Amino acid sequence: MTDNSWNGITRRQASIGIAAACLASRAAWAATPADNIDSALRASVARKEIPGVVAMAADRNGILYRGAFGVADVTTGRAMCENDLFRIASMTKAVTSTAAMQLIEQGKLALEDPVQKYLPEFAKAQEFVSFDAATGAYRLKPVTRPVTVRHLLTHTSGLGYNFTSAIVRDFKPKEGETYPVGPLLFEPGTRWHYGTSTDQVGRLVETVSGDSLESYFRAKIFAPLGMNDTAYNVPKDKEARLVAVHRRQTGGEIVKDVVQPPPMVARPIGGGGLASTASDYIRFTRMILNDGTLDGARILKPESVAAMSRNQIGAVGVPALKTAMPERSADFSFVADGSDKWGLGFLIAADAVAGKRSAGSLSWGGINNTYFWIDRTRGISGVILMQFLPFADPQALALHDQFERGVYRLKPA
Repeated sequence: MTDNSWNGITRRQASIGIAAACLASRAAWAATPADNIDSALRASVARKEIPGVVAMAADRNGILYRGAFGVADVTTGRAMCENDLFRIASMTKAVTSTAAMQLIEQGKLALEDPVQKYLPEFAKAQEFVSFDAATGAYRLKPVTRPVTVRHLLTHTSGLGYNFTSAIVRDFKPKEGETYPVGPLLFEPGTRWHYGTSTDQVGRLVETVSGDSLESYFRAKIFAPLGMNDTAYNVPKDKEARLVAVHRRQTGGEIVKDVVQPPPMVARPIGGGGLASTASDYIRFTRMILNDGTLDGARILKPESVAAMSRNQIGAVGVPALKTAMPERSADFSFVADGSDKWGLGFLIAADAVAGKRSAGSLSWGGINNTYFWIDRTRGISGVILMQFLPFADPQALALHDQFERGVYRLKPA
């Protein structure tokens, strides 16, 4: 790797110890036949399209590619390392969904269970009949069907995010009114909309298991998989490995965000909040590739992985959403509008893409431009981690595309 400047700071100015460790890690893989991937990642950093990136790909048996380029913090010039910690945000959702599937396997939870059975406030859920964008006036009515566990796992519950729905963004309850759930954007099961559904799955996991998400994930998923660097709360001795969150300015420049997420999460939620490394998360993807097991550790039954990988929303399609908050997210242009499907925790690609993933491949990402895919047909998965807003940044997605194409050239069909 060569030195690259960022805002006048070179990587020679980074900590010698950290830089040496990064270079040593990279040198161990210098003979890997992946120069095309290296070149693409390095060139994106050199053009200052992104500050830094860690990427890793694997098949069912082990690692196919790994690399780290650029800087972890544009203000200090600290070199990016393969073992750096990223806030993976909504990549947490697949972990939370896995925990829920474990409880379903144990008979403690069922897909068709009404959520109100465990979270009573759902019994009073209401949905929007109308919302006036100009005045904020709204009308609500009680839902006619209960929100189920399946609805939450498939984002068909009617819950939204403020950056995926202008209604959620602008809704202000009338004086004296409180809505512990929603209000919902639509009748449960009738549409797909990305939102806080998996936050509620996290609450189900805690309620049914009697354990906190941090403790449950550690005992039932992370420790068995050897994901020793993944947690909501980053230990003090690992804080120096956290990658700074950055933000692209309107002129294209990327700067360090003024507000950085704290290393400790006061109240973990199922929809986001984990910090992880590429090497940890690739182990999670390999577990899914291997029908729920990795290196002798069984996390899920093969039937559960098959169910998670299967269309669970019927004729409903996953739309390519327009952003309601451009400073947080671009449009969801990476979704095949209306034809992609959703399983139990994953986006499912409706069609194969030449030179890339197969039809039926699983994927998702996190708001800071962290992404993964799992191609169970070809037995290939990949993780590419960046750390800047807004989500679905066109240049981040373009680099993801180059990385994925490079990975499939490493292992032709």
